[in-house]
Amino acid sequence: MVDTESLVPAEHLFRQVDAAVDFEGLYEIAEPLYSEDEGRRSIDPAVLFKLVLLQHLDGNVSLRGTFRRAQTDAAYRWFLRYTLSEELPHSISKL
Repeated sequence: MVDTESLVPAEHLFRQVDAAVDFEGLYEIAEPLYSEDEGRRSIDPAVLFKLVLLQHLDGNVSLRGTFRRAQTDAAYRWFLRYTLSEELPHSISKL
């Protein structure tokens, strides 16, 4: 069985960024902005932030283009914490 962990080299830029940045802190920052009772289920704030970061790291001019790449690129999926078989949130493609 192949997983994203084995497909992304140890020296890859995304691994370096992941090791240097505490993405867990985003949940505390974003918590007051989300409601448990109202609206539809939100996009994970860390995933949304990471998508924008990926957009800039790779010089992609479009967030939709970044999302499309995340659908097929193992390093993107590893960075976003999605397995190869998991489906990315559909609502991201509408951003």
